[in-house]
Amino acid sequence: MTDNLEGRVAIVTGGGRGIGKSICENLSGQGVSIIVADTGGDIDGANPDASIAEDVASALVSPAKAFAKSVASPEAAEEMIALAVSEFGGIDIVVNCAAILRDGLVFKGATEDWDSVIETNLSAAFYLIRAATPVMRQQFKDGRGTGDSYDWGRIVNIGSTAGLYGNFGQANYASAKAGLFGLMRIAALEMTRSNVTSNYVAPFAHSRVTDIIEPANDEQAEYKDRAMKVSPDHVANFISYLCSPAANDVSGQIFGVRGREVFLFNQPRPIETITQSNKDWTNEELAEAVDTNFRDQFTKLETDLEAFNTEPIV
Repeated sequence: MTDNLEGRVAIVTGGGRGIGKSICENLSGQGVSIIVADTGGDIDGANPDASIAEDVASALVSPAKAFAKSVASPEAAEEMIALAVSEFGGIDIVVNCAAILRDGLVFKGATEDWDSVIETNLSAAFYLIRAATPVMRQQFKDGRGTGDSYDWGRIVNIGSTAGLYGNFGQANYASAKAGLFGLMRIAALEMTRSNVTSNYVAPFAHSRVTDIIEPANDEQAEYKDRAMKVSPDHVANFISYLCSPAANDVSGQIFGVRGREVFLFNQPRPIETITQSNKDWTNEELAEAVDTNFRDQFTKLETDLEAFNTEPIV
């Protein structure tokens, strides 16, 4: 590790275990001061344990503080930003990695589970971005770090291919991860004048999420076996790149990281158009036009587990 990120300050939610912990360790090794935010709870959010975040923070090589409260409130976001500013002098990097799972088929899902997952996995990210960006904008005006034009600002939403492809039983989780994509794009657009980048990273790595996958078929079983072999350190390496000066102009993008593979995802844009200018469409006319012009380009109805069921490069 080098100290090429020396002086920067990061908040990593979900930083106590798995991918979040690897991100904390990587950034800390490069001189970043870190707020490790993690309740230490189970994968469904129950049974918090403050020692999880505290142990990670105490083991990091750069200055670090633990934040063991739930991040799923506006008050928690404001408190994390205040802690970063008071302890370390600012906030430069926000990594939204906190997530819980409460799976259930769409026709069975409990309202309470939906609300809890959306609040933790999506709303918490919005609260933190909303609290961090005014500070980042002021740091840009003040020339923080460089004395010239501030360019340390980074927002990284840790998403999931479940939010891009879908997966059985994960209506709440996938919807939250899809929402992180939209939130990322808005932050990228609105913060460009302050030289703050915003990106979305879908990780393929061994984590508590992969641990609890219950394969419904042989393909999903193979996917889980492969995922268990992929270290989260590869994801952390890519986050480190996004936070580096080399990625000052990389913003608004969707990436995937699987071992030593890095994917750039396309984003929803029109790929074909049908037009009828002289009158309204009838159902029959639409059926013919859709079949002729669209059908061959329909997106395949497959889960993320099926789409990426190939051997990773580890």
